[in-house]
Amino acid sequence: MKHPKGKTPKVGLALSGGTARAMAHIGVLKALEDESIPIDMISGTSAGALAGACYAKERNAAILEEIMLGLDWRKLAGLVDLNLILLWKGFVQGQRAKSFLSSIIGNVRFEDLEIPLSVVATDIRSMEEIVINEGSVAEAVRASISMPMIFTPVKWRGRFLIDGGAVNPMPVDVVRKMGAEVVIAVNTTGISQRRKRRSRATKEVRDKPIPYPESTRLSIVKRRLNSLIRGNKDRLKIFDELSNAARARIYAGSGKIDPQTPNMFEVLMQLINAMQYEKIRLATKSADIVIAPDLSFVGTFAFYKGEEAIDQGYKATKKMMPKLRELIHCP
Repeated sequence: MKHPKGKTPKVGLALSGGTARAMAHIGVLKALEDESIPIDMISGTSAGALAGACYAKERNAAILEEIMLGLDWRKLAGLVDLNLILLWKGFVQGQRAKSFLSSIIGNVRFEDLEIPLSVVATDIRSMEEIVINEGSVAEAVRASISMPMIFTPVKWRGRFLIDGGAVNPMPVDVVRKMGAEVVIAVNTTGISQRRKRRSRATKEVRDKPIPYPESTRLSIVKRRLNSLIRGNKDRLKIFDELSNAARARIYAGSGKIDPQTPNMFEVLMQLINAMQYEKIRLATKSADIVIAPDLSFVGTFAFYKGEEAIDQGYKATKKMMPKLRELIHCP
């Protein structure tokens, strides 16, 4: 889309979901900051809604990076509600998820954000797209990330909402309706990317970052996570014992299951990705700039590869910078 010279068009970001792969959004935001590219509005789905909310609050990718890389993601198992009576409604219950999200985002409302934001969720009964841009940001993000089977649906204005990726995995049209004249779409879903095996011999070796005192924000998030885990310590102990016993039984004997067999969450995510393919393809066509980092090596829940995902997002954005500068008439 061409714009009159001398006039800087409004730039909008459309951030896709992608679970652990969505950590790449942080690298994208860092690169845009480094290049002083102005972001006027953001739309986000699922994990993209979380990244977008954090950035819209303070315009500071470094804060988000510190929090996400500073967490022990294995501890997030502590957010699992093991109440077997409610298991069929979702593993992670509402208040725990909202409490944790509030510690990351804060108790901020949409009208208080530095950058206008729209969050996409799905009405589970009508499968209608729900765009949330008012009220509690943490509650909106909680709805947008509610992956089926993992999170319980969120009750919002008489509706029950789940992951926005079910209807709009990369909300280019949403940010366009917000007034964006140039739309940067970031695809971190991994759709259309073949998994590439990286050999140990050729793997890039990077120096470990120099340790520095963690910020007050990260300390608060860690305390909130540890508090939530302590509240479920007994349940987690029972669950671990049952899981270990089940593994020993499943992987033993002549009819054992290959340990590399995808688990039910991986199967679910692949099915969701397959259904999202056409929506992602169409959204890609309607965006002005598409940033699609190579995240084929990052598994659905491989949050421990966050640093690598961020690096890929940064590099992919830098490659697109000449075209982006031409579009927004930036020297």
